[in-house]
Amino acid sequence: MVGIGPGNRLDRTRRAEQAIADSQVVAGYDLYLAHIADLTAGKELIASGMMQETERCRAALQRAAQGAVVALVSSGDPGVYGMAGLALEMTAAEGFEVPIEIVPGISAANSAAARLGAPLMLDYACISLSDLLVPWDAIRSRLTALAEADLVVALYNPRSKKRIMQLEEAVEIMQFHRSDATPVGIVTAIGEANERIEITTLGQLLKTDVGMRSTVIIGNSTSLQLGGWMITPRGYRL
Repeated sequence: MVGIGPGNRLDRTRRAEQAIADSQVVAGYDLYLAHIADLTAGKELIASGMMQETERCRAALQRAAQGAVVALVSSGDPGVYGMAGLALEMTAAEGFEVPIEIVPGISAANSAAARLGAPLMLDYACISLSDLLVPWDAIRSRLTALAEADLVVALYNPRSKKRIMQLEEAVEIMQFHRSDATPVGIVTAIGEANERIEITTLGQLLKTDVGMRSTVIIGNSTSLQLGGWMITPRGYRL
């Protein structure tokens, strides 16, 4: 499993590039394969669309079981909402006897934070608002706990054309525990030519353009905007 970061060449690690170079087969979501097309010339590709993770993972493991060196790629880090967990579970459940290496990558929360400033300088949590695999009741309970704990929160999969309510309810939960003036950072299409960066507030978040390719970072009670940056102070004395 190989993490390719947010999608651009500069944010890929050397270890990830070397793992792909050493592979004979590269498997991944077709958009992610497009991001690494400069590394895959002459290699066998296993490409599939969104919502086909299980089939893609099984195909990659089958090729590995046949003796091929396979790179199963994920955006960001394979262990953060990526393919690592599924591959390990499937290996055990279906009896694949293949050696596995997990190559980390820069996750969306970290790359978004770097664009915004330093919003993750103190304790924070990541949570996906997608309820395709996790019941919304569980996600809502976790959001409530994070809001009560005053943690900075990085939201993955915040909103899609079909999933509107989830972000609205997440904002409502946060507003119950935090000021409307709480800084919020939004980075969309991280690292790509059409990347968009915006710093707004919790009270204005639902008026901004947020989609599936956005990562949203909601500050805590100490977070602030300073010089065009979003910062969560760690408490250093100046």
